[in-house]
Amino acid sequence: MSNPLIQLLVLAAIAIFLILRLRNVLGTRDGFEPTKVETSEPKRRFEVIEGTAEEPDHDIIDHAEPGSPAAEALAAMKRAEPSFGVHDFLTGAKSAYEMILMAFERGDLSEVRPFLDDPVAEAFQSVIDARKAQGQTVEAQFLGIRDTALAGAEFDRDSGEAEVSVRFVGELIAATRDADGNVVEGEPKTPRKQRDVWTFARRMGQNDPNWQLVATG
Repeated sequence: MSNPLIQLLVLAAIAIFLILRLRNVLGTRDGFEPTKVETSEPKRRFEVIEGTAEEPDHDIIDHAEPGSPAAEALAAMKRAEPSFGVHDFLTGAKSAYEMILMAFERGDLSEVRPFLDDPVAEAFQSVIDARKAQGQTVEAQFLGIRDTALAGAEFDRDSGEAEVSVRFVGELIAATRDADGNVVEGEPKTPRKQRDVWTFARRMGQNDPNWQLVATG
């Protein structure tokens, strides 16, 4: 064997030895693995800081402009009496409107008298008495309330007296007949719309939950 061939074999053996050693030290990788760089910088922690503003009270702002005098008055009513709710009040006001209106048309306020302030009851009764004196009768049929909306609100923090005005659009059939049965007002078969703004009042925080009708318009 020639001397150059022996040198070539020796170099090849050394190369194989070095490759095997490198594989044992470095291992093998399949595909691309990004190098991980460790840093001494601490990880940032992000915390959600809750706002201090109160959540809007939709029971109020669904019926009154936010920040308006009416909205402020309703909020004060709720602070004075936490069980008070605007939506519940308006629901009750709708029932009261129908009940009081029909009692007036029939000419008998006895069932609704506790819900009427004295001046309002006296005004209603004077109209009823005038009809009776002239021999008039009223035929009325309530068809329903087409719209109900808050018209205003006031609250006296010193006395606790609250007033809430409600705008109603009702629909009914009503006709007034004289002693001979002739129609002198209204139409016995034609529905008409009745538009009213009624104001209810109550002292907040009292055990009596009933509101009284104190003004009509």
